[in-house]
Amino acid sequence: MLGVPGRRKSREVLALPDRLPFAVALRRAFAGGYDREAFGADVFAGAVVGIVALPLSMALAIAVGVPPQHGLYTAIVAGSVAALTGGSKFQVTGPTAAFVVVLAPIVSRFGLSGLLTAGLMAGLLLVGMGAARLGRLVEFIPHPVTTGFTAGIATVIATLQLKDVLGLHMARMPERFPQKVAAMWAARGTAALPELGVAAATLTLLVLAPRLTRRVPGPLVAIGAVALAVWALGVPVDTLGTRFHTTIGGHEIAGIPPLPPTPGLPWGDAPVTFWLIQKLLPSAFVIAMLGAIESLLSAVVADGMTGKRHDPDAELVGQGLANIVAPFFGGIAATGALARTATNIRAGARSPLAAVVHALVVLACILLCARGVSYVPMASLAALLLVIAWNMSELRHVAHVLRAAPKSDVFVLVTCYVLTVAFDMVLAVSVGIVLAALLFMARMAELTQVRLLQEADGDEARRLLPRGVALYEIAGPLFFGAAQNAMGALGAIAADVKVVVLGLGRVPVIDATGLVALESALERLRRARKFVIIAGPLPEPRRIFEKAEIEASLDHVIFAADVEQAQEIAIDLVTLNPDWGASRPPVAAA
Repeated sequence: MLGVPGRRKSREVLALPDRLPFAVALRRAFAGGYDREAFGADVFAGAVVGIVALPLSMALAIAVGVPPQHGLYTAIVAGSVAALTGGSKFQVTGPTAAFVVVLAPIVSRFGLSGLLTAGLMAGLLLVGMGAARLGRLVEFIPHPVTTGFTAGIATVIATLQLKDVLGLHMARMPERFPQKVAAMWAARGTAALPELGVAAATLTLLVLAPRLTRRVPGPLVAIGAVALAVWALGVPVDTLGTRFHTTIGGHEIAGIPPLPPTPGLPWGDAPVTFWLIQKLLPSAFVIAMLGAIESLLSAVVADGMTGKRHDPDAELVGQGLANIVAPFFGGIAATGALARTATNIRAGARSPLAAVVHALVVLACILLCARGVSYVPMASLAALLLVIAWNMSELRHVAHVLRAAPKSDVFVLVTCYVLTVAFDMVLAVSVGIVLAALLFMARMAELTQVRLLQEADGDEARRLLPRGVALYEIAGPLFFGAAQNAMGALGAIAADVKVVVLGLGRVPVIDATGLVALESALERLRRARKFVIIAGPLPEPRRIFEKAEIEASLDHVIFAADVEQAQEIAIDLVTLNPDWGASRPPVAAA
C-alpha cells in the first residue's frame, strides 16, 4: 500500500508486464509496493520533463505555423492520453520536430482546422494499425528511408529558423521550401543584430549548460536566463508577447492565454466534406506512419535504457487515441518524443505516472506563468530548434552510411533527403518506400539461383544422371521478381532429354507469379513431350501446389520426396521406356 511501512514486496513483484493497460499496471504497482519513494521519483521525473517540454512544445508549434499554446495543449492532452493507454511504460508523448515538415504545408493550405482534422484522421489510422497488430510491420521501413527524410527534416527546420535568428521581416512565408529560402534571402536587408546576439547567447548556454550541471534542464537555464537578461536590459527583440495575441472577453492577452485547453470541434464551424477528407488523407497517412515509426523507435530506445519491453500494438493504439482526443482540445499531431522519453528515464521515472505529471506541469505553467512566458524571445526559441535540428540530423551517422552502405541504399537515402527538402514528406516517404521495395526485390531476385545438369555438361552429369534425364535445381524464393528468369532457363534443356527432375527442395516460398510461371513451364515441357518429377518441395510451396492441383491435373508430373528419390524414379522410367522416341512420355503408372 502507498506509504505503509512493512508492506513492500520483492523486486520481482515490482517488475510489471509493460503491456498491461495503465490502470491495471498502476493498480498492481500499488499492490506490489509502489511507495512514497517511487511516487516521489515519478513526480520529480515528470517535473523535469515538463520543464523541458514547455519551450519545446511552443517552439515546435510556432515552427508548424500555429500559435504556441497549441503545442502546449498537445503536450497536456496527448501526453496524458498516451501515458494512460499506450504500451510503453516510460514513453513521453507530445509535438516533435519530425512533424514540422508534414504539418506546416497543411497549415498553409487548410489552416488550423485542417491541421487538427488531419491529426484526428491520423489517430484513427494509428488505432486501426494497432488493432490489426501491425506494430512489428513498422520495423520493415528501410533504414535509408528514415535516415534520408530525418536528415531532410533537420535541414528544413534549421534553415527556417534563420528568419527568427536574424530577425528578418517578411510579409508572408511561401509554402514550398525553395521559395521560403528565396524569400528569406530577399529579406536579408532587414536582419537585426540584437536578434542575432540573443540567438547566439541562447545557443552558447544550450551547449554549455549540460556540461556544467544535469540537475537543471538546459533549455530552462538557457531560455530563462536570456529572457530575463533581455527584459532587464530592454533589448528590442521580438518575443512571444509581441508576436502572438489572444482576445479573451474583449481583452487582448499577449503571448499564451492563461487558460487550460477547452473542448471544441477540430474542424470548427465548417462541415467536414468528402473533398476535405480526400485532400487531407495523404498527409494523414504520412502523419500516422511517421508517428508510428518515431513512437516505436523511442519505445525501443526506452527498452534498451531500462531493460523492459513494450507492446508495439498497444503503443500504436495509445498514440492513436492521443491523436484522436488532442484535436478536440486544440492539440496538433503528437508522437512519442525520444529526447523527452530519455530525459524521463534519466530523471528516475518508475511508471507511466511520470508522463502524466509532465502534462500537469505544462498545464500549471500555462495557468501560473503565462505572463512570464510572454517575455521569451523568438530568437531563443529558434536557437533551441537549431539544437534540435543538429541532434536530429545525426551527420556522423549519415556520413557513415554514405561512405559504407551499398550504392542502392545511398541512392534511396539521397533521394528521400532531396524530396523532403525540395518538396514534402508525403512524396519523400512514398517514393522512398517504393524505391527501397524495388531494390529489395531486385536483391532477392539475385539470391534465387538455378542449376541445370544434363548429359552434355560432362562427367558429373553422366555420373549422377542416366541418359535422357536432366536435373534442374532452383535455390531461393520463387516470387515475382525472380520467377520468370528461373523458369525461363528451362528452355536450355536438350531435345533428347525425356525426364526433367525439377529440384525445389531449396525454394522456401512461392507466390502467385511464381506459381503461374511454374505452371507455364510445365505446360511447355508437356508440349515438348518431357516427363517432370518435382522433387522435395518444402511445406509452404507444397501447400500451394496441392491447392493448385498440379499433380492431379497434369498427367506428366509426379512428386518425389527429394532429389535422390526423383533420380531413382527417373532411372526406372528410362529403363522401362528405352525408346519412347517421339511418342508421348509415359504417365506415372507406366
